[in-house]
Amino acid sequence: MGLDEDSLEYHREEPPGKIEISTTKPTNTQRDLSLAYSPGVAAPCREIRDDAEKAYSYTSKGNMVGVVSNGSAVLGLGDIGAAASKPVMEGKGVLFKRFADIDVFDLEFDHDDPEAFVESIAALEPTFGGVNLEDISAPDCFVIEEELRERMDVPVFHDDQHGTAIISGAALLNAAEIADKELSELKIVFSGAGASAIATARFYVSLGAKRENIIMCDSSGILTDERARHGELNEYKQEFARDVPEGDLADAMEGADVFVGLSVADIVDEEMVRSMAADPIIFAMANPDPEIGYEVAKNARDDTVIMATGRSDYPNQVNNVLGFPFIFRGALDVRASEINEAMKVAAAEALAELARQDVPDAVVKAYGDQPLQFGPEYIIPKPLDPRVLFEVAPAVAQAAMDSGAARSELDTEDYVERLEARLGKSREMMRVVLNKAKSDPKRLALAEGGDEKIIRAAYQIQEQGIADPVLIGDEAEITETAADLGLDFSPEVVDPTGNNYEAYAERLYERRQRKGITRSEAGELIHDSNYFASVMVESGDADAVLTGLTHHYPSALRPPLQVIGTAEDADYAAGVYMLTFKNRVLFVADATVNQNPDEDVLEEVTRHTADLARSFNIEPRAALLSYSNFGSVSNEGTRKVRRAAETLREDPAVDFPVDGEMQADTAVVEDLLEGTYEFSELDEPANVLVFPNLEAGNISYKLLQRLGGAEAIGPMLVGMDKPVHVLQRDDEVKDIVNMAGVAVVDAQQE
Repeated sequence: MGLDEDSLEYHREEPPGKIEISTTKPTNTQRDLSLAYSPGVAAPCREIRDDAEKAYSYTSKGNMVGVVSNGSAVLGLGDIGAAASKPVMEGKGVLFKRFADIDVFDLEFDHDDPEAFVESIAALEPTFGGVNLEDISAPDCFVIEEELRERMDVPVFHDDQHGTAIISGAALLNAAEIADKELSELKIVFSGAGASAIATARFYVSLGAKRENIIMCDSSGILTDERARHGELNEYKQEFARDVPEGDLADAMEGADVFVGLSVADIVDEEMVRSMAADPIIFAMANPDPEIGYEVAKNARDDTVIMATGRSDYPNQVNNVLGFPFIFRGALDVRASEINEAMKVAAAEALAELARQDVPDAVVKAYGDQPLQFGPEYIIPKPLDPRVLFEVAPAVAQAAMDSGAARSELDTEDYVERLEARLGKSREMMRVVLNKAKSDPKRLALAEGGDEKIIRAAYQIQEQGIADPVLIGDEAEITETAADLGLDFSPEVVDPTGNNYEAYAERLYERRQRKGITRSEAGELIHDSNYFASVMVESGDADAVLTGLTHHYPSALRPPLQVIGTAEDADYAAGVYMLTFKNRVLFVADATVNQNPDEDVLEEVTRHTADLARSFNIEPRAALLSYSNFGSVSNEGTRKVRRAAETLREDPAVDFPVDGEMQADTAVVEDLLEGTYEFSELDEPANVLVFPNLEAGNISYKLLQRLGGAEAIGPMLVGMDKPVHVLQRDDEVKDIVNMAGVAVVDAQQE
């Protein structure tokens, strides 16, 4: 399956779509229901009837944004209609929630008439704290936004116009500083004269650029006074018509300091870049392909070319997600009546300033350990930088208060703490690992290379630059399966049944000759893909191995344990699951390997799991679990856990808090740790849970996954001499891709 098919499966999976409604108050008892609905709900209704402002106190309005479209100008798709735009609007809602914890209703109106559209949205003012207009064609989008801003007393924001303007404006502020040029002196050329281009040009003027220094081009050439006089330009284009000779984009770019592309792919060539002024600034933001390729523009000249695009695979991505979630967050939290120019400028300046600051190690690691330092390759922050919320939202809120748009006041220092609490502790943990993997991909042996899921995963692994996959299996079958799946994919395939692997058989014999394996048996075993992949990694011909998708876990684990074995400083391997919840992350061990571990195994498993947590940028706090709390029950089962915890605490090399034996709720409930068991070494709930035996660990992680709403990633095998990870038989493609990232990061650490 290709990207389109994977996306269809992603959206079709139950429940369809990407968003749902969840409750924020308990509804478990009759009293809960009487408070939530009849008769108790009458009380807030009466309060709001008497004072409409109390809707912000008694309903979700203050954290609710309407994402509204008619589907007339969907990015990359054009006029596809209201219904077809719904997946995009749901996606916008996902971004609002993910980055700023803002709830969204998406509304798709089947309106061609701008006035009817305005009437429909304006009538919804009691519902929303703000309105985000999306994917509406020009010039209707200008009319709709202007009228709604006049009529509505909540923020109205057309992201297609202002989002790109704000993010690229932040980039322009920094690019001008790096190029040592004044904004007021920049000659700026626009390719494109639609809503986004016009709004961006207006915003650059707000930042300090001069309107008379801006030349704008549409598909017919430069916007000139002559064309305006002949009625070729609508009223919005006329705003940027210039009294200059007619010409095309190439003419406009001669001597320009800045090129801003909001048009179509490949419209700019190297000669046009060479015609620009010294140290040019090029924002080629057409999606998915820019007006000129990143490398082409950079290589066109010998001086500094400061380049930004809309793509995530190059430096300086102009991504609207850096703007709208945080702008609305700040606006909602001061109950702003609008998002005005001062608030937009504040957002751009906050983003520009953030890019000039030292980048935290966690952000660098999240982007694959690539250098992130203010300069031509880093002029705007990364979307996954958590500081964006804490910088932009307060700046917007402050600007709203200063400009008179705010209807409530807040202390910005206290506000930052509130924002941190709202965002929660959970992050997209796998993104950290996948970006690390992409920074230095390794050769990854996929032992079950003929399986359809493995082939699909290998395609994604290679496409995303996570690893260089090596499929173990029959080349003809794998090639045929890939073709049947419609994958444009020519993977590296190694067939273990070939006759060229006597050295591998000999190496297997060397490793196992005193373990009951004869030379002839080694020659037979090497044709088994699990043994073959294990020897491949042990010999250094691959850096890591994934197996287990089509095997029971014990049978998949046996070959790598026999061939690769545990690390020099390890006597035991263990299986660890990472469980991610809304507000916390847990590492659960051992859930797959050691059936009845003694105290030495428990001690070592704890160390390995703590190291694994740190590879995800999580500082470990370990709890060794039992049904006993700190000696409340004393038998051999509880004593082994207690002794393991004591050994770890007494070891000066253990630089993380650890305690036990303790019950599971004691380990994860802060009140118990601070109250009943205030003597515990854990001053915060544990994030590394080590179970007393395999049954307890396996049962617990599955219950947490199925009933507790946790997403499970793993099992990740720790303690091995080389990176080995054993998949689950029901793993999906995304699980395999995730485990590939984990395996590559393991190999990088080797």
